[in-house]
Amino acid sequence: MELHATLLLTSLVLIGLLPHTPQAITQGNCERSGLCTYIVRVSPPPNISMATSPSNFESWYRSFLPPHMERSPRSVSPFIHTYKEAILGFAIDLTDDEAEYVKSKDGVLMVYKDTLLPLLTTHTPDFLSLRPNGGAWDSLGMGEGSIIGLLDTGIDSAHSSFGDEGMSTPPSKWRGSCHFESGHCNKKLIGARSLIGGPNNTEVPLDDVGHGTHTASTAAGKFVQGASVLGSGNGTAAGMAPRAHLAMYKVCNEEGCYGSDILAGLEAAITDGVDILSMSLGGHAQPFHEDVIAIGTFSAMKKGIFVSCSAGNSGPLTGTLSNEEPWVLTVGASTMDRQMEAIVKLGDGRSFVGESAYQPSSLGPLPLMFQSAGNITGNVVACELEGSQVEIGQSIKDGGGAGVILLGAEDGGHTTIAAAHVLPASFLNSQDAAAVREYIKTSSKPTASIIFSGTSLGITPAPVVAYFSSRGPSTASPGILKPDVIGPGVNVIGAWPFKVGPNAAGGREHDTTFNSISGTSMSAPHLSGIAAIIKSAHPDWSPAVIKSAIMTTASVVYGNNQPILDEQLNPASHFSIGAGHVNPSQAISPGLVYDTDVEQYIMYLCGLGYTDSQVETITHQKDACNKGRKIAEAELNYPSIAIRASAGKLVVNRTVTNVGDAMSSYTIEIDMPKEVEATVSPTKLEFTKLKENQTFTVSLSWNASKTQHAQGSFKWVSSKHVVRSPIVIF
Repeated sequence: MELHATLLLTSLVLIGLLPHTPQAITQGNCERSGLCTYIVRVSPPPNISMATSPSNFESWYRSFLPPHMERSPRSVSPFIHTYKEAILGFAIDLTDDEAEYVKSKDGVLMVYKDTLLPLLTTHTPDFLSLRPNGGAWDSLGMGEGSIIGLLDTGIDSAHSSFGDEGMSTPPSKWRGSCHFESGHCNKKLIGARSLIGGPNNTEVPLDDVGHGTHTASTAAGKFVQGASVLGSGNGTAAGMAPRAHLAMYKVCNEEGCYGSDILAGLEAAITDGVDILSMSLGGHAQPFHEDVIAIGTFSAMKKGIFVSCSAGNSGPLTGTLSNEEPWVLTVGASTMDRQMEAIVKLGDGRSFVGESAYQPSSLGPLPLMFQSAGNITGNVVACELEGSQVEIGQSIKDGGGAGVILLGAEDGGHTTIAAAHVLPASFLNSQDAAAVREYIKTSSKPTASIIFSGTSLGITPAPVVAYFSSRGPSTASPGILKPDVIGPGVNVIGAWPFKVGPNAAGGREHDTTFNSISGTSMSAPHLSGIAAIIKSAHPDWSPAVIKSAIMTTASVVYGNNQPILDEQLNPASHFSIGAGHVNPSQAISPGLVYDTDVEQYIMYLCGLGYTDSQVETITHQKDACNKGRKIAEAELNYPSIAIRASAGKLVVNRTVTNVGDAMSSYTIEIDMPKEVEATVSPTKLEFTKLKENQTFTVSLSWNASKTQHAQGSFKWVSSKHVVRSPIVIF
């Protein structure tokens, strides 16, 4: 048998504890002891059914170990995790020599050193037109019967957002468990486990960070009246799918998330029977066969599970995406039309509107100075944004400062962040921050006031792309347009397990605390909740169909038909917004959809140039590229098109499925710049029944020596639906 093993060496934080025991090691311990955690991916056993018991698989996995480990007592497992659903393989602590032995064994596909991935850190239902009593929830439903699984930092099960009043009994297919004490799970929170460090971990999945509690409430928190952050943003909090069930898989802590634990969380979620997976975590882009999230989510997709992932917080630089695989929905972040105003008034009379979720009595006027200028006691201090806003504010407060102005970085554009500060504060955008810097430098006695004027709604323009939202093009697969969509991810108010603000030292306050945080970590669970609503209404729809419904109905304009803008208030490119901003009231009824099956994804992976063993690592299918044909990225039946400008032309087919009225007619509309010649054939699609498929051809041509970038779209338009697909030439 050909050997398919590669040892991946990267600069990582690793897990483990003692030799060959399933517990955790720090990076320093790994370097000192020479014992590190590895993930081993293997081929299927030759004579064992996939339906066999886990113990039989463990025996198979032991056969890949060095003799002294293989012979260890059966009552003491040498493994940290064993996997059967997310991947075939295991996580284990090994020395370098032991790792070399394992990768030399027949049937081993890959050996990975474990990686530490970062977390990618209410008014939003109303902003998205999700309202009870006459709003879209009345016609769409609220996610009844759907199960959303989250891989995150755990959950505060006692928070009021996770009560089960009005909730239905969990579906009979649910096979999960609750590792909280009796009474902490219910018909809303139906499952909760900690997967950190292996099966012997007895830790309850309590959230010690806040991230998981916030994302869970964003996806499916129940209605909580009078929710606010220190009085700001006051209203009724609710997740996107307030009647969906929740399952929390704790795979992260304050340090981040180890790949071996992420795979264990995926394994558990697939086995338990979730419908939707929400993952607000990710690392830098890498080839799919080296990416544990790409591999594990492919297995989830094969089981019919829709996966929503954060695009990353490395914007506004291009090519900075996380989670680029086409079988997941990659979600960027945008602003809302709400502002928690903290107005900075300078001594020369100029005023600038910043933001803060903490809205005490107005401050000043007081002397204004840079933090580096000396004694800050009693002054308003202007600080560059380096690190956590709240931590910066705390350091100013500890040093005797009276207030803080946080100066947005130049690449931050017009984005402002409202944090739950510990003293009077205001976050200013980059343009206003530049004016404050210049004022301090040129004034002999600079002064400033901070005036708090509460929460304003209806702010325009909105949505706007958040400066931190990672941008395309994809590096792992440039011919797939990513991100797929954007959703609310700035100043999102969600459940929080700790007190916030000036009196935060009091610790946990389970029931009523909310916090305002920002990141693509916040946008991904919005889309998870919306996907749960769609899945509840259309339980037979595949993950690709749900994704298509979200993408082809997304908005690229706001207000009076104005284009969605980026953080610099320029029209946003599709590498910023993907197909556009999510529009849930339209996504429930898209008219036509683009479906993609497992075989198409496999042909696409072969077309990327992956070897048979690399494709098997991702898909579990042997000899896929030798047996089947390959397709180019642009040939994948995806709801968008991206192509290199150097190609000069493109001719591809797409197939749509009718999910609207049985008798329906669609006419093509093309919107491309004049330097691109674009046609679609046929120009009209006539349907006579539901689930009918029709194929059309998109032809594009341009002068490759003159056209370096162009974008536009084509739309199938009926009397009821507009089915839009973006096109990017880059």
